[in-house]
Amino acid sequence: MPVALLALFAVLALAACGSSSSESGTTGQAAAAQAISINETEFKLDPSSVQVDQAGTVTFRVTNNGTIDHALEVDGQSVEEETETIKPGESAELTVDLSKDGSYEIYCPIDGHRDSGMEGTLTVGAAMGGGSTGTTEDNGSTTSGDGYGYGSG
Repeated sequence: MPVALLALFAVLALAACGSSSSESGTTGQAAAAQAISINETEFKLDPSSVQVDQAGTVTFRVTNNGTIDHALEVDGQSVEEETETIKPGESAELTVDLSKDGSYEIYCPIDGHRDSGMEGTLTVGAAMGGGSTGTTEDNGSTTSGDGYGYGSG
């Protein structure tokens, strides 16, 4: 048995040393599961509040359901990326590396559209370990095992 355990530890140690870039591992893990659809009309984003559970690469699929040109910009945490102008009835995709937890602004960057209400908030990172829907801070912070019979075992 001790030889088998030593062999197991050796394999695990070598596997841990095999990745030279921790950034690409984290981003690659998150990229596949994070896609967000946003519909644009005069003058609103739907949804206007978006939650992403973890930092990483996110693809926004933006559809212009309005009658005039729109676009989408993601701004904050050292990120500033936007789509090309999206004609009425057309769609565009915007892939953004959201590497930091926190708040980002999303809005239509075409003149006057943001001021007319085409803006919203993107929050990256689960709020204190809670779920990805509902409130962001108050309900997700009690995970210490001192309630409802869950926890210490």
